[in-house]
Amino acid sequence: MSPTRTLTIVAHDPGLTVGAGKNKRILTAEVQVPTEDLAAGPRGYRVYVIDYDSTTDTLYAPLDPIRYGPAGKPLDPFRNPSDRTMLSDPHFHAQNVYAIVMRTLARFEFAFGRRISWSFGGHQLFIAPHAFADANAFYSNRDRALMFGYFPSSSSDRMVFSCLSHDVIVHETTHALLDGLRERYTDPSGPDQAAFHEGFADVVALLSAFSVPEVVDVALGPLLNRARTVPRSALTLEALRKNILVGLAEQMGGELSGIRGNPLRRSVDLKPSPGFLKDPEFEEPHRRGEIFVAAVMEAFLRVLAKAFESLGDQPVGGRASRGPLDGRRVVQEAADVARRLLNICIRAIDYTSPTNLTFGGFLSAALTSDCEIVPDDSRYEFRGALRRSFAEYGIRPSSRAKVGKETGLWEPPDETEERKLDYSRVHFESMQQDADEVFRFVWENRELLKLDPNAYTRVLSVRPCQRVGPDGFVLRETVAEYVQILTVKAKELKGLGIRKPTDMDDEQEVRLFGGGTLIFSEYGRLKFHIRNRVRNAAAQSERLSYLWRFGHFDEGAAGRRTFSAMHLEKMAAWPLSLPHMEEV
Repeated sequence: MSPTRTLTIVAHDPGLTVGAGKNKRILTAEVQVPTEDLAAGPRGYRVYVIDYDSTTDTLYAPLDPIRYGPAGKPLDPFRNPSDRTMLSDPHFHAQNVYAIVMRTLARFEFAFGRRISWSFGGHQLFIAPHAFADANAFYSNRDRALMFGYFPSSSSDRMVFSCLSHDVIVHETTHALLDGLRERYTDPSGPDQAAFHEGFADVVALLSAFSVPEVVDVALGPLLNRARTVPRSALTLEALRKNILVGLAEQMGGELSGIRGNPLRRSVDLKPSPGFLKDPEFEEPHRRGEIFVAAVMEAFLRVLAKAFESLGDQPVGGRASRGPLDGRRVVQEAADVARRLLNICIRAIDYTSPTNLTFGGFLSAALTSDCEIVPDDSRYEFRGALRRSFAEYGIRPSSRAKVGKETGLWEPPDETEERKLDYSRVHFESMQQDADEVFRFVWENRELLKLDPNAYTRVLSVRPCQRVGPDGFVLRETVAEYVQILTVKAKELKGLGIRKPTDMDDEQEVRLFGGGTLIFSEYGRLKFHIRNRVRNAAAQSERLSYLWRFGHFDEGAAGRRTFSAMHLEKMAAWPLSLPHMEEV
């Protein structure tokens, strides 16, 4: 039995079309998702589509699961769908969200080499394709769900359904996955962490789109001649920026930009400058997230240009020629580069600190995690491209270490003959799965690991991983994360060396967050300890100053950073009416 099945989806959103005149149609793609015996919904072991519309109080009946076939002989009930079906059939909408969410989940699990749990403790994530009549879509931890809205088009009498946007679905799914991987990233922190959830979700959505060959083919369309070849002059770094990013950005977004803007367009428009991080305009989380997106997409273009340089020449008369490249090969290479960079970005999360994340910390995490599984990066130079592109936006790796010819990687634990980590009272097998066992290791080595013994300390997770590199090399690790929390009065900050924000009341209660990620080898020895100390005076002073300026300590501020509220900040105002769909 095949481990995957094929399902048809809208390749990007209904605004991305192919053909002309009567032959014009919405671009679709056939994607591979894990095989399972589906119940009505569709409902599987990780995703449960329940199509309830709260605006009209309508529950749409699901498609008969027999249409999907058994796991041994899976079927695609919407192969080669018409535009009418895609735009108006709620059953197709349900399949579209199910397939894209499962594809995204599978991509994360492949990158991490393990199963990923949702943050809310349940096994199934609920998805409502037509949750409400509103130009919004969001992930709700409280409801254990992804909610997709719909709204009337401004240019026709049709409804715009966010559940038909590959970009929006992947973005919201990434919020849910990241919430499960790093539950403290929604805590009040510095500007980078506040921006990271949105920026990272945009990056995953964009690279996921570029990993779909049909989307890349549309982006390259204007460059292809009748022989479907691409001139080399169109594949340089500057030409790619213009032809791939700018060209596709102009076709993307459209009506759906009311939900989350056009991140590809924004990344193109944000020209590299090292001063962005210090610009007050880019302290606002959404704007700051654009810096992160632009840096990653610039790295994507750099690697892509290098990959095209190394492609074989077109044979002419039996001999190699520096002529145009085969379009199919170019499309496949672009999709492969997008997938590889996507894996690097996803896998980096395991190598980040669980609290107080910075963009520089993410960069060191990406460089280190990739170096561990792909030591030789000379072919495409992904890591070099990431260093250069992030530097152009003023982002330097948090680590200043140099390992061989590599820079910016996390360093191994600082041990000497006199000060070695003590493993004598912990058990190897338990260290791979038991949070209490890892806590014992952390506690007994608290001085060498530079923990604060007076802070509340908790091991949040212990996750064994088995990662497979491009060359088939298998890397086995165990990833554990712990958090430290110290609650003090503002008047006590001076004694910790931390600056109290001007005008903050001395009796104001302040919570200081710290923590670390422990990467253990397959032999149970600590390879990396990636930490933010709870008593890091400089970092905590900057964090409190930022939170004070942005009103975090104001009454009622704690409830304002829900995902729905974050998305509503960017949402356009739309008049509301009912969708043109038939209740089944």
